[in-house]
Amino acid sequence: MLLTFYKYQGTGNDFVMIDNRSLNFPKKDTKLVASLCDRRFGIGADGLILLENDEMSDFNMVYYNADGNEGSLCGNGGRCTIAFAKYLGIIENETTFNAVDGLHNASIDNELVSLQMQDLSDIKMKPNYVFLNTGSPHHVQMVKNIQSFDVFSEGKKLRYGLYGQSGSNINFVESISDDEFAVRTYERGVEDETLSCGTGVTAAALAMHHQQKTTSSEVKIKAQGGNLKVKFSKDGDTYRNIYLTGPAKQVFKGEITI
Repeated sequence: MLLTFYKYQGTGNDFVMIDNRSLNFPKKDTKLVASLCDRRFGIGADGLILLENDEMSDFNMVYYNADGNEGSLCGNGGRCTIAFAKYLGIIENETTFNAVDGLHNASIDNELVSLQMQDLSDIKMKPNYVFLNTGSPHHVQMVKNIQSFDVFSEGKKLRYGLYGQSGSNINFVESISDDEFAVRTYERGVEDETLSCGTGVTAAALAMHHQQKTTSSEVKIKAQGGNLKVKFSKDGDTYRNIYLTGPAKQVFKGEITI
């Protein structure tokens, strides 16, 4: 079978995108998904995303981690899927779409995509870190000298040692200014550092605000692969109107035999 695919990236977080409105893709074949994401023997990506029809909204997003297993919400993947939906002519500049954690609103202006995340109220404060779920589970920990920090070794240690096989994404954060932070993330499912993690930078921004490391409700995030912005409002103990904004771009289109 000849498969047409598209490669997208959002601040360096890259995805194999497939138009699966015909439902021809073998969704249960985890080995196939993993092989397509393989950077040496396949196309190469942090994850694979299927765009499908949805009865409740403009489209449905199905996300797979690079290991081939279906994953939780991917923020940058969501932004790339919005750009893909516009490329396919499914949407104009605004959309509501379905994902594993429910419906999301979003908008796109050229290559700048703004994705609304789910409201959040459950933030667990620990002595050295914060844990919260922004569609995916995230450990957020402040460090010094983040550019020389060993994200792979320390992230892997925490991902398995603290959270077991099911795991959590591990985010390391350093303050740049009152409203800007550098973030590096070890992603479960990829089992390595990625250049950017959308749900991770969202978690980092909310964690910094929750810990009063910033008073701004519009936090700038510097990921390894580019710059993102997280905007939100706070209603009592609940964060609402959370928007993740940044670029999403098509890299290339191709065909592969599966």
